[in-house]
Amino acid sequence: MGLSQALYQAVFKRNSIFVGTVFTGAFAFGLAFDTLATKLWDNHNAGKQWKDIRDKISSQAEE
Repeated sequence: MGLSQALYQAVFKRNSIFVGTVFTGAFAFGLAFDTLATKLWDNHNAGKQWKDIRDKISSQAEE
C-alpha cells in the first residue's frame, strides 16, 4: 500500500503533474525507439547504404 500511495501523491494527485509525466514519458520513449530502430536498421543493412559505400564510389569516379 505504501508504494501505490507514494505514486499517487507524486504523480496522479495533480492533473498538471500527470500530464507532464505522460508527455515526458512519451518524448523519452520516442527518442529511445527511434535510436533503437536506427541502430537495428544500420546493423541489418551494413555495407549496402550510401554512407558505407560513398568513399568507394567517389574513389572510382576520380580514377
